[in-house]
Amino acid sequence: MRKAGFGTRVFNFIIDTLIVFGITYGINTWWDFYVMYWQYPFIPFYAFFFGLIFIYYTFFEGIFKRSPAKWLTISKVANRQGGKPAFWQILIRSLIRLTIIDCFFIPFLDKPLHDYLSKTEVVEA
Repeated sequence: MRKAGFGTRVFNFIIDTLIVFGITYGINTWWDFYVMYWQYPFIPFYAFFFGLIFIYYTFFEGIFKRSPAKWLTISKVANRQGGKPAFWQILIRSLIRLTIIDCFFIPFLDKPLHDYLSKTEVVEA
């Protein structure tokens, strides 16, 4: 089990965030049409974004153990023993990603908070 490097992790974050941002932009634009013409309740962009971040990572890492960016960089999520992570670990990873402080733990733990609390690693596939 060889851990993915810091550059790979940053690249994964950028690619996945761009994908989620694009999907969120489309959904938000579609929703705003209904807000304007059909008086649907207004939902701010960040609510769609954070909701989609949770769904995106839970879906891809829960089923495939990798997100689209992890396919691109040939890496995957594994538990500490190198095996398949449990679904509760994927849920914790997805929830912790929604916090602002997640990335600030890298200098202290040598990994983001979502990896530490869920007891998972990102490894090369």
